[in-house]
Amino acid sequence: MNTARGSSPATTPPASGARGAGTKGIPRARREEQILAAAMDEFGRHGHASASMAAIAGRVGVTKPMLYTYFGSKDGLYLACLERVAPRLVTAIEEAMAGERPGAETPQRVLSAVFGVLEEQRGAWFVLYDRTLKPGTDLHAAAHRHRRTIDDLAASGTADLLRGHGNEDPLDADALKHVWTGTVGALVGWWTSHPDQSAQDMAARCARLLTAIRG
Repeated sequence: MNTARGSSPATTPPASGARGAGTKGIPRARREEQILAAAMDEFGRHGHASASMAAIAGRVGVTKPMLYTYFGSKDGLYLACLERVAPRLVTAIEEAMAGERPGAETPQRVLSAVFGVLEEQRGAWFVLYDRTLKPGTDLHAAAHRHRRTIDDLAASGTADLLRGHGNEDPLDADALKHVWTGTVGALVGWWTSHPDQSAQDMAARCARLLTAIRG
């Protein structure tokens, strides 16, 4: 597959000799954490296509060449962000769905898990669901692979929920899956625009909303 236009291949390795050493006396691992935090916010706000490597470097207090030394390319930095958030979301959702029979409380557990993962980096959701990624690129394929995993979990959860009410219609289950995934994205978007609301606040709010919807 082709990589996103205008970037070096995502697999470009860091320059030899940079491994282990940081900048300005900061250990490499700590500097990487700082870069990833800034990049997660930048990619989440603007999407890969419009994200600025200069802005990321400026926020961290390093040069653009240092970003390329650490992550190889803009694509490599995006992939590092993606691989950080996606597995955490998948694991949290799986754990929220496991252990008990699916029931009315499962959606609330899943939402609470998602908010917990995103508490410190709400824009990370929009790194995973980046609409600026070009189909046919390695980046799009990587993001799609993780989205598909989450989509499959949503499909399983909504089908189980309907089955618990005696509904085995696969089209009903598919429709509900789309309603659910759209709702989660909308709630995260609302939360991002209300930074004063904590993950715990959102979990409580969603519990109230789900109770009202169920009547």
